[in-house]
Amino acid sequence: MSLQTIRLHQLAHARAGDKGNRASISVIAYDPVHWPVLVEQVTEARVAELFASRTPTEVKRYLLPRLFAMNFVLDDVLDGGVNDSLNLDTHGKALSSLLLTLTITIDDKETP
Repeated sequence: MSLQTIRLHQLAHARAGDKGNRASISVIAYDPVHWPVLVEQVTEARVAELFASRTPTEVKRYLLPRLFAMNFVLDDVLDGGVNDSLNLDTHGKALSSLLLTLTITIDDKETP
């Protein structure tokens, strides 16, 4: 078995939303065959590490196995939210792009 490191965007797409100072990012597998790899490697700890510069106070993952998807809720990452932030992306829509840069290790035979 030969392993390869790829970016999450090769296995899944993502969508972000917001509620106050909380970002919600859904990750959806392109192919159900990659779901176990995503569950194993796209964890709360890894997402918290990726978003460390935004200083989330909590990262929570919710699995949606029938949809081959997961949702991450990141608290306190939107600089106060839409009404308080001077950030250009007050809704945090671009945060899904950041999440898709996460690296995944996968068997060469499973690479899309």
